[in-house]
Amino acid sequence: MPGYLVKQECIAIDGAADLTIRSLLDRQQFSDPLGLAAGLGISAAAWPLFGLLWPSGTLLAAAMAKRKLRDGERVLELGCGLALASLVAHRRGVDITASDCHPLAAAFLRENLRLNGLPAMKYRHGRWGDALPSAGQLDQAADTDVRGCFDLIIGSDLLYERDDAGLLAAFIGRHSAPSGEVWIVDPERGNRSAFNRRMALLGFARTEQRLDRPVSETSPAYKGRLMVFCRSVGLLPSGALQVFTGA
Repeated sequence: MPGYLVKQECIAIDGAADLTIRSLLDRQQFSDPLGLAAGLGISAAAWPLFGLLWPSGTLLAAAMAKRKLRDGERVLELGCGLALASLVAHRRGVDITASDCHPLAAAFLRENLRLNGLPAMKYRHGRWGDALPSAGQLDQAADTDVRGCFDLIIGSDLLYERDDAGLLAAFIGRHSAPSGEVWIVDPERGNRSAFNRRMALLGFARTEQRLDRPVSETSPAYKGRLMVFCRSVGLLPSGALQVFTGA
């Protein structure tokens, strides 16, 4: 591919069949000849991050592999990057929409669907770093933007930068169904506490599960947690804390 190099790997996911994934060769790749990424505020240093596989994303994919299927449920993945969790859910027949703000995320998703013999999947531009839209702006949102509400919103490693305005929590609040759940795998980012407070103000109760893993022959050590938010007060998130324990 012009401007950057890629690699292709077979990725093992706990609870699911392996996936063939095309990703960027390394963190040194960069190509933005038309300035599309720059126009979205994506720096040269941040540009390749969407196209790499991250441990938190693999753990989120494992959670989606083990989650009980629900008829008619709509799922949205935020900041999907290479969309590993979305691919796992899509292969199981889940009505899932992947979203990201990177201009190449959709193209990589299409290629990875092809490599795994999967049908087309929904993809939308999802950027929560913009100012909160007015009601009129919401009505005029482009067809390529995230629209509507979802029963489950998922994401991995979303809290990597400060969000003083609470835009991520507000975005989730706008797109979460009245009794919606939110699953986020977080590798101990320092912005977690502020995000949790904002989610509580929006009416989300929270439960957590540690996902710590020691170093092994096949994977490095990992420290993090699965955070599960449920919007209906008093309603326990169903199936969330069993996905990694086999209960």
